[in-house]
Amino acid sequence: MAKKQFKTESKRLLDLMINSIYTNKEIFLRELISNASDALDKRHYLSLTDSKYASSSALSIYLDINKDERTISIEDNGIGMSKEDLENNLGTIAHSGSENFKTQLDESDEVDIIGQFGVGFYSAFMVAQKIVVETKQVDHDAYKWVSEGQDGYSISNSSKESVGTKITLYLREDSKDVKYSDYLDSFQIETLVKKYSDYIRYPIQMMVEKTIAKEDNQEEYETIKELKTLNSMVPLWRRNKKDISQEDYNNFYKTKFYDWEEPLKVIHYSLEGNLSYRALLFIPGKVPYDYYSKDFQPGLQLYSKGVFILDHGKELLPDYFGFVKGLVDTDDISLNISREILQQDSQLQTLKKSISKKIKSTLVDMLVKERKEYEKFFKNFGNSIKYGIYQDFGVNKDELKDLLLFYSSHEDKYVSLKEYCDRMKPDQKDIFYCAGSSIEQIKKQPQIEKLLDEGYEVLYFTEEIDEFSVMMMRDYEGHSFKSAQQADSIVETEEEKKEKEELEKANESLLANMATALSGKVEEVKISTRLKNNPVCLVAKEGISMEMEKYLAQLPTEQQAKANKVLEINPNHEIFKVLQKIYKKDSKKVADYADLLYQQALLIEGFSLEDPVAFSNKICELIKEAN
Repeated sequence: MAKKQFKTESKRLLDLMINSIYTNKEIFLRELISNASDALDKRHYLSLTDSKYASSSALSIYLDINKDERTISIEDNGIGMSKEDLENNLGTIAHSGSENFKTQLDESDEVDIIGQFGVGFYSAFMVAQKIVVETKQVDHDAYKWVSEGQDGYSISNSSKESVGTKITLYLREDSKDVKYSDYLDSFQIETLVKKYSDYIRYPIQMMVEKTIAKEDNQEEYETIKELKTLNSMVPLWRRNKKDISQEDYNNFYKTKFYDWEEPLKVIHYSLEGNLSYRALLFIPGKVPYDYYSKDFQPGLQLYSKGVFILDHGKELLPDYFGFVKGLVDTDDISLNISREILQQDSQLQTLKKSISKKIKSTLVDMLVKERKEYEKFFKNFGNSIKYGIYQDFGVNKDELKDLLLFYSSHEDKYVSLKEYCDRMKPDQKDIFYCAGSSIEQIKKQPQIEKLLDEGYEVLYFTEEIDEFSVMMMRDYEGHSFKSAQQADSIVETEEEKKEKEELEKANESLLANMATALSGKVEEVKISTRLKNNPVCLVAKEGISMEMEKYLAQLPTEQQAKANKVLEINPNHEIFKVLQKIYKKDSKKVADYADLLYQQALLIEGFSLEDPVAFSNKICELIKEAN
C-alpha cells in the first residue's frame, strides 16, 4: 500500500516532540503502557453493556524483548483500533482517541483515561527507528500501521486474529551518546515498569529468565523462562488504612525512598472536593546526609491515576516542609502534553496549600499528643521551620510560630512559645532569650545572672537562625522578644535605677577614661545592675546582636556588620574598687586595665582576640607591676 504523509504541521510537531517535549527517553515505555491501559479500560467499559466486547482471557498487557531483532513489543487485549482509528489517532499527531472516547461518556461514568493528549505514542520514536502497530477491533478486520517517523506511514491488512493492539519498536542503533541496547535488557524493562507503571490496574507481564536447580541433580542448575507480573497493580495509598500495618508503611517507605531508618511519622489521607487527591507522606526519622546541601532534592512524587509523572515536585511543598517525603495521586491536576510539567498554577497552589495544611495539623497534633516524638522531629528539622519564618520577610510567621521549640532555663528542656507565655510573671511584657554557641556556654553568660535569680524564664538560642527568625516575627501574641545581651536594663527597679545613676555620676570621669581607652571597640562604658558575680560583661544596643555579628563575620562579604557594644561593670565587684584606686593613683594606667577587661569580656562572649600575644604580654606586665 502506498505510503501516506503526515500533515505538515504534524511533521513539525513530531520533530519538536522527539527533541524537546520529552526530556527523558525512558518514558516512552510509560506512555505506551498507559495507552494500552486506556485500551483495556475502554473494552472493560463497553463490555458492561455489550457482551460482544467481553474477553475470554483476563485483560492484561504483555511485553516482549527480542535481542536478535532489536525489538520491544507492547501488546494488550483491549479495544483495538479500526482502520479509521489508525488514520485519525496515529496519522494525525496530537489527535487523541482517548480524549474523544471520554467526551462521549456521561459525567457519571467513572472511567479513568490516562492519555488525553495524543502525542504519547510518538515518544517511542525517541528510541525506535521504526514502529509497527498491529491491531484488531471486535467485528472488524485487522490492520497494520508502519512508520519510520517523518517519512510518513502506511496502513495495510494484517493477519492478527485476536482483538487488541500490538506495538513493536525497532530500536535505533547505539550511538556515542545513547545506548539504546539498554532497553533490550529485561531487568532494565522491569525497573522502568516498577518506576513508572507499577500501579497500572492491569497486570503487566513478561517472560523472564530464572535459574533453578535441576530436578535430577540439585547440584546443577538450568535457566528457564517463566511469565512474570512486573507491577503490583494496587498502590498502597489507594488501600484502606485499616488494612495497612505500620510494618507495611515502614517497608514501603524504606524501599521507595531508599532509607535505612523507619519514618518518624506517616501521614496517609485522601481529600474529596474541587480538587481531589490521595497522599501518602512521611516525616523521616533522621536528617538525610545531604539535607542542607545543594544536592538535596525536595518535593513530592506525583502520580496521575496511578501513573508516575514527576519525581521531585517542588511545586507541591513549601520550602519549610521540604523534609517531607512522599507522594500525591490526583486525577484533577492538569499536565502538559508530555506529562512532565504541571500546568494551571491555581490548581497547583490549591494542592500545595491543602498538603501544607495537613502537614501542619499533623505536627501540631504531635506536639500535643506525642511530645517526645515531636521533640525528636524538631531536633532534626526545627531549623527548616525557623528558616521558613525568616524567609520572604516573615510572610509565613503566623503559620509556623506555634511549631517552634526552644530550650528553656525554667525546665532544662524544650518549650513552645505558648507554654512560655502561659507562665510569664504577671508584670512581664517581654519574652527573654540569650544567644550563644551552646546551652552550657549560655548558662555561664553573666548577662542572665539577675534574670535567673529573680525567677524569669530565659530561652536559650543555640542556632544561628534563632535570632533572625524571632527578629522577623517581632513578637508572639503581643509579647516582644528581648535579648538578655541588649544594653538597656531588662529587670531594673526604680531603686536600682536611681542607685546606678548616682554611681555613674560619682564615677563619671573613670567611666569616660575607660570609654576613651576603648574608643572604636565599645560605644560606652556603664555601671551594670544585671551583674551579680562577674566583674564585667559586653552587651549590645538595639540592632545587630553579638551573636549575629559572629554569624555575619563568617559570610564572604567585604563589609562586616558590627554590634554596637557596651562594656558594663559590676559596681559591687572587687575589680571595680581596684579600678577606682588605680584611677586615683594613676589615671593613665586605667587604659591598660580597661583593655584587659574588654578582652576578657570578648572571650566570655566567644569572640576571638585580634592579638592574643599582646593580650598575654599585657597580663604579664600587670602581674609584674602588682609585685
